[in-house]
Amino acid sequence: MELITSNLGSLIEGLLAWAPKLLGAILVLIIGLWIIGKLVSVISKTMSKSGLDKDVIPFLTSMMSVVLKVMLVMSVAGMVGIETTSFVALIGMAGLAFGMALQGTLGHFASGLLILIFKPYRVGDLVDIQGQVGTVREIQVFNTVIDSLENKKVIIPNGIATSGIMTNLSATEHLRVDLNIAMPYEEDFDKVQAIVMEALKNTPHVLDSPSPVVEIEKFDAHNVLLAVRPFAKCENYWDVYFGSYKNVKAALGKANIKVAYPKRELIGDAKMALN
Repeated sequence: MELITSNLGSLIEGLLAWAPKLLGAILVLIIGLWIIGKLVSVISKTMSKSGLDKDVIPFLTSMMSVVLKVMLVMSVAGMVGIETTSFVALIGMAGLAFGMALQGTLGHFASGLLILIFKPYRVGDLVDIQGQVGTVREIQVFNTVIDSLENKKVIIPNGIATSGIMTNLSATEHLRVDLNIAMPYEEDFDKVQAIVMEALKNTPHVLDSPSPVVEIEKFDAHNVLLAVRPFAKCENYWDVYFGSYKNVKAALGKANIKVAYPKRELIGDAKMALN
């Protein structure tokens, strides 16, 4: 009984001696996290005001936050008596095991760095990545987030984004809008060409330079397929796409020119049967 009482007393004395360190460590941890949050926020605003590339700012602030928090945890561990050398070794071993388990994820991280360094696309660019067309909303550490043309949030791992063909539609000042119109064989091409060109000139956001192109693309079984190629700025692409079709349809209708459609001639016995 005396032994139990003695051990219990020693335990209580040890807890009382260790409690201030623990409370101090918890207090330091809470205050430290608050300071880190404020510091990262201030640094982020400072980088924004300095004109630093907006694609890089989220990446740098997130990395800075992680590094500062790791340093804080190591300091707190030292306050409560944990050997920091052992702590560092433990973190290193855990990091190695974690890295081996997440080789693909680390590949996406490396690809994110390449995107930020070489800038094949930036935030706000209209891109085609692996068949996904949309505007780049954010370049994260592991993923690229784009807003698709259907207004969907598409998340593409950076490793996948950089492993195939990427098309940056915003890399040039303007885009060519590819349209096709079917013209009946009996219509005069020069007449239809002039009508379509005039309709394109009256379409908002169609560029004068380069000038629109209207030419014969090919001859089908039932019509002449015309290649209609106006040009537009990236942000006006879809306005020009739909507006051109609308204005061309109205102009052709006003000129009593019908859009071609498949026709089937009735010959021989079929005509006689109808009579």
